[in-house]
Amino acid sequence: MRITRLDAPVCAGGENPMWDARRQVLHFIDNSGMKVHSFDPASGTTRTLAMPAVITTLVLRAGGGAVVTLRSGIHFLDLDSGALEPVHPLPDPPPYVWNDGKVDARGRFVIGASTANFAAPGPDGGLFRLDPDGGLSRLDSGIHFSNGPCWSPDGGTLYFSDSWLNTIYAYDYDGETGTVANRRVFAETTALGGLPDGATVDADGLLWVALFRAGKVAAFRPDGTLARTIAMPVRLVSSVGFGGPDLDRLYVTTIAHDVAGAAQGAGGGEEAQAGSLFVIEGLDAQGRPEPLFAG
Repeated sequence: MRITRLDAPVCAGGENPMWDARRQVLHFIDNSGMKVHSFDPASGTTRTLAMPAVITTLVLRAGGGAVVTLRSGIHFLDLDSGALEPVHPLPDPPPYVWNDGKVDARGRFVIGASTANFAAPGPDGGLFRLDPDGGLSRLDSGIHFSNGPCWSPDGGTLYFSDSWLNTIYAYDYDGETGTVANRRVFAETTALGGLPDGATVDADGLLWVALFRAGKVAAFRPDGTLARTIAMPVRLVSSVGFGGPDLDRLYVTTIAHDVAGAAQGAGGGEEAQAGSLFVIEGLDAQGRPEPLFAG
């Protein structure tokens, strides 16, 4: 196994590594830096689009381009021109903040929402579903700080974290209706030293989770037991996603500033790499293609 720091832009808030099989690039975002980066592993070059507001999620569309969530709402994004098309605007100030999402096997976009106060969130967030026809539905409530929605390989289990509670949940997910039921604790991460952030599921059904403030990536078996942990060079590990032509590289985003605003790299040394994009190779694991939003 090898962990490599990539020659890609350092992010104040790196998040959301999303492999684009059509372009053979890795998209990732700098949320507080208000940018979308597209890293080409073959050439080592990055293309950057500036966003007009804080960006929290990016998923790809079947018809081309992406869907992104900004503080101002949900938008379609042209990945060539950077043009944005509003889908579901939020008022200013927003009642909540979109935070992390993925697309299910039927092409529906499932998004978490958190309170706007990230430093001390209340349980007024939720879980939502954007359908291809533009309809928006609430799936669940009572969530503090949403993160990491992703599905088991058969699509019957939706994983989702309330990071504020250091807890990963599992739901029964109905692929026909796009609804959730039977929320239950899947795993808790307090003993691992950090909170669960972005996540993905590999072809064998293992849930890979970034452990923010712990400087680790963890893999959990489908029964919730811990399969392995990988120590990263920096503490603020934010999200993970498989990529590469064979989906056997795990890309890991990191954050340069904690919620309180302290610069993690200020002291030099290894933490000077905070905010960098990393790739882990030789894991003997393979991801699955991320579904595309059908709208």
